[in-house]
Amino acid sequence: MYSLRDAAIAVGMSKPAIFKAIKSGKISASKDHNGHWYIQPAELHRVYPPVNLVNDTINKVLTNTSEDLPETQFLKLEREQLLDTINDLRRRLDKSEEERRSTQERLSLLLEHKPSLTESKPEKKGQNTLWKKIFRS
Repeated sequence: MYSLRDAAIAVGMSKPAIFKAIKSGKISASKDHNGHWYIQPAELHRVYPPVNLVNDTINKVLTNTSEDLPETQFLKLEREQLLDTINDLRRRLDKSEEERRSTQERLSLLLEHKPSLTESKPEKKGQNTLWKKIFRS
């Protein structure tokens, strides 16, 4: 059983905050014959998560800097995978944007009825016929 003080420490809150949760009915607790509040751990952690796990992990990381914890190794691997995914998505987005611009340019040329630079101008029928007659005779 937690005392009011121990409960506050276990969840990283103040004693008045725990007392307020008891008074509002959020947490059930009991008083002893001296008027001290006691809370079952399961009841407290049903509402508030324990902070000791977080503090223990932080302390291990701070004190054991020379040896990597399994969680640290996992997080490093996960970070590398996420960075690879981000870089891949950036490449795909750049390629997609380039294709979109190219398609937009082609559509603009079609809508404006302008021939592109690679197309050759068609010859009109009867064009240069005078010159052809002169050189053939």
